[in-house]
Amino acid sequence: MLHLRLITPSEKTDAVVRLIENTVGTTHLAVVPGAARNPAGDVVLCDVAREAADELLTGLQELGLDKSGSIAVENIDLSLSVRADKAEAEAPGEGADAVLWEHLTDATHEESTLSVTYLAFITLATMIAACGVVLDNAILIVGAMAVGPEFGPLAGISTSIVRRAPRLALRSLIALLVGFAVAMAVTVVFSLFMDWIDLFSKEQLEADRPQTGFVYAPDAFSFIVAVLAGAAGTLSLTSAKSGALVGVAISVTTVPAAANAAVALSYGDMGQTWGSTEQLLLNLLGIILAGALTLLLQKWLWSRQRGRINAGQGS
Repeated sequence: MLHLRLITPSEKTDAVVRLIENTVGTTHLAVVPGAARNPAGDVVLCDVAREAADELLTGLQELGLDKSGSIAVENIDLSLSVRADKAEAEAPGEGADAVLWEHLTDATHEESTLSVTYLAFITLATMIAACGVVLDNAILIVGAMAVGPEFGPLAGISTSIVRRAPRLALRSLIALLVGFAVAMAVTVVFSLFMDWIDLFSKEQLEADRPQTGFVYAPDAFSFIVAVLAGAAGTLSLTSAKSGALVGVAISVTTVPAAANAAVALSYGDMGQTWGSTEQLLLNLLGIILAGALTLLLQKWLWSRQRGRINAGQGS
């Protein structure tokens, strides 16, 4: 269940209440007239089943409440209520399958914004991965994958394709490109420093690396795994099962490939540099493509389910 806290101009309160009452899957409706001060108006509270929330939020936006008032949505971790159970049972579909498009857009907007923190994480992840590829240490590679924040901008690009949001696409693309460019540039300097203090060497990089050699040797599985991980990551975002993102992060080799390219570039090994770059691009393309297709499929399936339910109610 989700909890909605609305501030409505007094002249719109009746329309908002009617919309809530006519939306299947809502309960615990409360109206506090004149309680809001900034903006001035009434406070309307209600709970809604997750699978009915997107329809309700769309209706509230059509009433202009996002401009003239306020719409706040919170997750309810526990609700001991027969009415809540009844509302969830009446709502169409399953909550785990529902996509809250405004929530997804807002979440990807936050995760895909270029910031000092984002740059710090992706740079540190790339430097950790650089140590992993030189030492041929799979544990360091996995750690670097988990630290890397690049799935946020990738999800932002996929969402922007489906939502037709050019600003989100541009913001995500800037974060992705600038982030990797900065991380790889810093890692080149880091690699040269580590070589200067005799902790990195070209011989280590070019030696047989059974644990990490895959990062500069892309093949069909590179793209296939990226596609599967992109679909899993998108599902974890839309169903609020964020724990799955950790598995997604350690399934793709974006950060290790960027790190290997940077280290190889510092030694002038263009073979590994180009191979790692190809691996990086294949992973990025696979994740974006899978994310967009997953969202489109979810949108199509949910619209079909809504259509069947509405047809049944009409008859």
